[in-house]
Amino acid sequence: MRIVRVVDLSHTISARTQVYPGDPQPKLTIHSTIPKDGFNLLGLEMGSQTGTHVDAPYHFDDDTERIDELPLERFIGPGVVVNVTGLNPRTEITWDMISSDAKGIQPGDVVLIRTGWSEFFGTEAYFDHPYLSADACSQLLKLGVLVFGIDAINIDETPDEQHPGVGFPCHHLIAKKAGVISENLCNLEAIDFSNPIISLLPLKLDAADGAPVRAIAFEIRH
Repeated sequence: MRIVRVVDLSHTISARTQVYPGDPQPKLTIHSTIPKDGFNLLGLEMGSQTGTHVDAPYHFDDDTERIDELPLERFIGPGVVVNVTGLNPRTEITWDMISSDAKGIQPGDVVLIRTGWSEFFGTEAYFDHPYLSADACSQLLKLGVLVFGIDAINIDETPDEQHPGVGFPCHHLIAKKAGVISENLCNLEAIDFSNPIISLLPLKLDAADGAPVRAIAFEIRH
């Protein structure tokens, strides 16, 4: 068995990285330089949900696991890409839309919802993404899925003044099962091979609600 291809599914983190409304804006400052100090060192300041990241159950439930309490095995597994590209802004992704792609899903699979919305990353349109319905989320959980990913800023609808939404039902449903959610994925269209292995390993932050990740898809040949 060998890795023949590695696909990067992560946005670059910079001072310009788009964040969820109200979250800390990342700051990257030069702390040390070779001419001054003999080495280069960057200072970082950002939120736990900056860029491509994973949510721990604790993000929405105080009584559940924090990011460093989850087994590493939870963040790696066979990937299933569910394609729902072409939807209108703020379309609810129903079970009927994804059931054909969901055939054959096994417990432990990592389900990646490809909306195509990563093309709007950095613009106001990015907040008007399609989102997973509570029913579709429940159906996937029943199949044994504990890891969900989406190429949008939120697996649930992102509320604003015109769209108050109905809360964050998928976050709560997944938290109850000790599952994790990866948001702000990108480049899902590059997973054009079968049986990808997905890695969403987070930074090991102490008692945190989530952490940035370098999300990767591996193509493996035997």
